Amino acid sequence: MSLIQKLGKDFVITTELGPVKGALFKDSLDKAREYLALDAINIHDCPMGNLRINSIAMAHVIQSELGVESIPHFTCRDRSLLGTQADLLGAHALGIRYVLVTTGDPPKHGPYPSKPVYDYNVFELINLIKKMNSGLDYNDKEFGGNTDFNISCTALPTARDIDQELKKMERKIKAGADFFQTQVVYDAERTITFINSAKVLGKPILIGIMPLKSLKMARYMKEKVEGIDVPDEIISRMEKEGVSGIQIVCDVIRDIYEYVDGIHIMALGDVKGTNQIIEYVKGLSSGTSVARS
Repeated sequence: MSLIQKLGKDFVITTELGPVKGALFKDSLDKAREYLALDAINIHDCPMGNLRINSIAMAHVIQSELGVESIPHFTCRDRSLLGTQADLLGAHALGIRYVLVTTGDPPKHGPYPSKPVYDYNVFELINLIKKMNSGLDYNDKEFGGNTDFNISCTALPTARDIDQELKKMERKIKAGADFFQTQVVYDAERTITFINSAKVLGKPILIGIMPLKSLKMARYMKEKVEGIDVPDEIISRMEKEGVSGIQIVCDVIRDIYEYVDGIHIMALGDVKGTNQIIEYVKGLSSGTSVARS
């Protein structure tokens, strides 16, 4: 069963490929082969302005070599309106059927004197992809045939103004979004509140999960990373009880499992940790899961 067929019906698990070092994509493929069964793998589009292999090309390689559906990230940052349409046609020709639409981190975060393009915003890009699915280009002219993309978008369960965040999600849905993959969460109660509020939108939502590798990382995420909320209770558990990051996210998953459509694991290429989480989730349905430390 394909990802789009499972969304909203079965619990879905997706993850990210992790950084590919230059042209050494085969190394990343070898690591990805070690993943337990997944529904899809996301590929970043030069995050933080850093050089990475083209996300569409890498998604095609993953699908061809591993037989796993892939979701390339597609930013508004680097492509002109013409180049965007050409790249989308190319992605479709390569068998890509999912795209995660995002604004993209400004190039100033990276090491190059690159200039941002931003010919359009996220809402306009979503609308453009939907038009191309109907066989129309930006100018509403038929280009010959049509694309067939399912559009993923981001959401922020920890937004200070949840009503405003829900309005953004609704705008994305009206433009053509098919499902959401959220930013990282650590507060189960807050996440459940968000999910219950977002149910009215009627679209599947995969909740972002990232194992905390250390107490230092937990504190950094809490203090320095906007949009990520690490509760004091979690920091206390890690500091005083020695609870691992894997245990923390498994506890969160346990608490939200019955409310969400699935999870999106962001483990920074940590295959072992990702597999531990996958094993835990698979066991939840049978009642046999025990989180590992």
